[in-house]
Order: sequence, then C-alpha cells, then structure tokens
Amino acid sequence: MMEISHETLVAIAKSWGLFYFIAMSIGVLIYTFWPRNRKRFARAKLIVLDKEDRPCS
Repeated sequence: MMEISHETLVAIAKSWGLFYFIAMSIGVLIYTFWPRNRKRFARAKLIVLDKEDRPCS
C-alpha cells in the first residue's frame, strides 16, 4: 500500500479547499442576483427596521 506524506495531504486539502470556497462564493452570488429573489431581498431590506427601531426625531 502506498503511503501519502503529510505535505501531499496538506497540498490536496489546500487546493480542494480553495476550489470549494470559489464554488460556494459563485453559488451565493448566483442566489443573490437571481431575478426571482429580488422581491424577497427588497422586503427584507425594509422589514429590518420596525417602527419601534427607528431613531426618535
């Protein structure tokens, strides 16, 4: 059985971790800018501030 060195495992983990991070980032960007989600994000932008949370004028 072939033994894998620690350096090889670290290199594999770093490269696959990078690809995983890039893929997840692209997925989040696609979800964010998908046209069907526009209403959901517009409503969430307004619903964050309730009448009680606004500053006193």
